[in-house]
Amino acid sequence: MGFRKDFLWGGAIAAHQAEGAWNEGGKGVSIADVMTAGSNGVARRITNGVIDGEDYPNHVGIDFYHHYKEDLALMAEMGFKAFRTSIAWTRIFPNGDDEQPNEEGLKFYDDLFDEMHRLGIEPIVTLSHFEMPYHLAEKYNGFMDRRCIDFFVKYAKVCFERYKGKVKYWMTFNEINNQAELISMGAHHLAQEGAVLVKEGDDIEYMMYKSAHHELVASALAVKAAHEIDPDAKVGCMIGMNGVYPATCNPEDVLNAQQAMHQKYWYVEVHARGHYPKHLLKKFERKGYDNFILPEDEKALAEGCVDYIGFSYYMSYATKYTGRFGRSFDFSEEDYVRNTYLKASDWGWQIDPVGLRWCLNWFNDRFELPMMIVENGFGAYDKYIDDNDEYVVDDQYRIDYLAAHIAAMKEAVDYDGVDLLGYTMWAPIDIVSASTGEYDKRYGFIYVNYNNAHEGDFSRAKKKSFYWYKHVIETNGEDLD
Repeated sequence: MGFRKDFLWGGAIAAHQAEGAWNEGGKGVSIADVMTAGSNGVARRITNGVIDGEDYPNHVGIDFYHHYKEDLALMAEMGFKAFRTSIAWTRIFPNGDDEQPNEEGLKFYDDLFDEMHRLGIEPIVTLSHFEMPYHLAEKYNGFMDRRCIDFFVKYAKVCFERYKGKVKYWMTFNEINNQAELISMGAHHLAQEGAVLVKEGDDIEYMMYKSAHHELVASALAVKAAHEIDPDAKVGCMIGMNGVYPATCNPEDVLNAQQAMHQKYWYVEVHARGHYPKHLLKKFERKGYDNFILPEDEKALAEGCVDYIGFSYYMSYATKYTGRFGRSFDFSEEDYVRNTYLKASDWGWQIDPVGLRWCLNWFNDRFELPMMIVENGFGAYDKYIDDNDEYVVDDQYRIDYLAAHIAAMKEAVDYDGVDLLGYTMWAPIDIVSASTGEYDKRYGFIYVNYNNAHEGDFSRAKKKSFYWYKHVIETNGEDLD
């Protein structure tokens, strides 16, 4: 009983949220580099290139590019078995469509992975984590253009060949399904995920399905290439998983919640089964959205199924049928309602540890693939303690959140038979928030002295949760107190 002996305990970040050094080492401009700072309740803007005078927090990150040895040493002190990060595509191919890769960028990740192995930390690497080259957006409108499939596969092959023997676990596109939420964050997610720029009058739903299809084909081709280049490689998908409950036991609410799950999670059906679910093909038929699926695409999808399912989990949703789409029960984000049984974070994210067990079982029932929880964490306004020698933040709230979620995933393993490979919480060190561009939305066990006003010296310090997580790893998740 309990977690496997080789369970991959660790943490996760993304290159664009941590590295900084946005124009060093031959790196090109990414889509993250043209996203301005937002705040709690204020959306980030995407500018037309890098504009003088705008605030681009990703340009700075937490300067992981120059601090990674110090940061990895702290993670090793906690006992990390694994560390998930991403490769910045623009460090390897600055424009995305370059003929030759950038050697300085390749060398940086050589050094990073070598240091991880020296410390006994397994790399888990995402190829595209919200940081596509901005040039691909400008010239091709990102994955709306099929040529981006070839650009991604070329980039993936270079990485697989270069880091063979150094990286075993890969993921293709981070939270590929975020773009399904078209109303609240549609344009932002399309840009973030596929470098797709939306203009007034565009059919954003059609654009989402077309660009996502091209991403899925690119992912499948990359999976196949990885297996050919390195038979030991394991390639997974990465799904933003937040289960959807019916607001009541009214059958209409239940069916509405089911349709919400259809809308948000069909992507993993394609990743894991190699074909589109029938409910989505029927929707394409109704809307005339099937003109971008070519016969060779169907073959590629079938031949490039993932080896495992990686997913993030932060919260759950509830939905109530309003009748806005009649008896089709098609889902809209406008159908979301507050779940009165749950508390929420300062950002309105509903806290639901039981929902993590529910999601693990949802995946397991359908696909029976190994899984990895590659993001789970609690963003908060941490209060710095000046006169404490042991730790600088008393973040018991973070400990409580993580302990409850780890307990739920242990139940999924012990009682439900879920095959769980690892848990890389988000994020072991404070980084820039992807959704708001804030520094003050902190997730880490390690405090970074830098804030929204760009004040601070980037020094690192331990929070109370640092010592707690160290003990969790030492006991292989048996002691969560």
